Amino acid sequence: MKAMILAAGRGERMRPLTDRLPKPLLPVCGRALLDYHLEALARAGFRDVVINIAYRGVQVVEHCRRRDYGLALHFSDEGPTALETGGGIRRALPLLGGGPFAVINGDIHTDYPFTQLLHRGQALPADRLAHLVMVPNPPHRPDGDFGLMDGLLHGEGGPKLTFSGIGLYRAGLFAGTQDGAFPLAPLLRAAMREGRVSGERYEGRWCDVGTPERLAQLEAELGC
Repeated sequence: MKAMILAAGRGERMRPLTDRLPKPLLPVCGRALLDYHLEALARAGFRDVVINIAYRGVQVVEHCRRRDYGLALHFSDEGPTALETGGGIRRALPLLGGGPFAVINGDIHTDYPFTQLLHRGQALPADRLAHLVMVPNPPHRPDGDFGLMDGLLHGEGGPKLTFSGIGLYRAGLFAGTQDGAFPLAPLLRAAMREGRVSGERYEGRWCDVGTPERLAQLEAELGC
């Protein structure tokens, strides 16, 4: 099973830190956010990883080529402007193979065991279009994103959890879409209404490194 890391965004909320660096290359305790993901995926048993790039994408490519992660890396270049999450994944589909694939946001920090993601992908039912890892709602997102009930996710009603930015997908989720920029959430909500998106709750370390303040808080929590 292949994996994809979303690394194309501009990172406006992280400015001025992202004026010279793409967000996935911002250092956490002296190592790039992207390095944590790639090393964890390699330890989990993944072998092929796709990274989408746009803003300062050359820096991402050069950074990766200076290191040996034990992975075959492929880059999906979106040009000068990122295609949003849905459009970015769709553009990369030819690189992601015919079965389920994992996608991880490049701007999160987590100790989620990617081995578990690999195993879930291998056992994903044929009619399931996605499986998302959900986390308790952080202070900056108190209302959450989707509800989790009996292993399935729903977009309407009830208490909600926050989508972690870690998930499994099938290419069928993107059926009928066109190349270009579009969000992922509407596709997921449509699939949820058909009962085709499962989920799990994760209680371990997870941080959406979306602002300089959250980055500083993360480093404080990690003791560096």
